[in-house]
Amino acid sequence: MSKLVMVRHGQSEWNAKNLFNGWVDTKLSPVGVEQAQEAGQLLAESGIQFDQAYTSVLTRAIQTLHLVLEEDGQLWIPEAKSWRLNERNYGALQGLNKADAAEKWGDDQVHQWRRSYDVLPPLLEGHDETVTVEGETYASFDRRYADVPEGELPLGENLKVTLERVLPYWNETISKDLAAGKNVIIAAHGNSLRALAKHIEKISDEDIMGLEIANGQPIVYDLDENLDVISKDILTK
Repeated sequence: MSKLVMVRHGQSEWNAKNLFNGWVDTKLSPVGVEQAQEAGQLLAESGIQFDQAYTSVLTRAIQTLHLVLEEDGQLWIPEAKSWRLNERNYGALQGLNKADAAEKWGDDQVHQWRRSYDVLPPLLEGHDETVTVEGETYASFDRRYADVPEGELPLGENLKVTLERVLPYWNETISKDLAAGKNVIIAAHGNSLRALAKHIEKISDEDIMGLEIANGQPIVYDLDENLDVISKDILTK
């Protein structure tokens, strides 16, 4: 039996401003730092001993992983980063205020873009497109993706496409650690973790719309030798 812990990053700077974040690289807000530290404290209390850590290549997830493991006294464990664990790419919505988007396109349409399994958001026009928020310009893609074939870099994703992007990394890397009996922690994003939860828990396309993953709340799975879920627990104060 192995344990898998998934932690959504703490509140980001753009979460605090109610902006669509996606692949734009932002840091944790002060609240997000506290959430990550609290997650680490909860895991320390649980006594879980980790063998391997995984995270995305986005700063808010990396910060969360490090804060969690520091509080947990396990900052030394092996760590791997992959773009495949990134948040879903919100395409042309990135950088927009969610309330403004709802006013422009309607609540139902924005809800579909945010929560549905297979509805795509408006797409970026190209990989060189930038996002400007409060006078600061952000690249849609930068040198951290230099080794990724351009055809694999998304101009926008729904949860279905996000799952298709995450699954190869799960199948080729993460699941092998778990099958070997290792305890694994993944610090990632609301939608990359929703995608993994859909796969691990065998959640239907319809039911996945109702799954919310809160910032900084560790989800602990006990998995059998076939990586089927024996138990699931969400750690809270």
